[in-house]
Amino acid sequence: MSNNAVPAPTATRVWAVPHLETASVALTLSLTMALALLTYYFIGYDQGAVSIFGADTHVHEFVHDARHFLGFPCH
Repeated sequence: MSNNAVPAPTATRVWAVPHLETASVALTLSLTMALALLTYYFIGYDQGAVSIFGADTHVHEFVHDARHFLGFPCH
């Protein structure tokens, strides 16, 4: 007697993806965009006359090396 039994099929694993509503995606993208623009402003343009903090240069000095690394002139 030969043992020609067909092996049982392996169970495929199905990964459940949560359903994201359009409003949730739009809110997430809007907040991400706002944070990106705020970061871009502080690294690229916050200095002197256009500073939202007036003559305070703490933010400028904090991101000073990042400005030069990313190619923004500041002197």
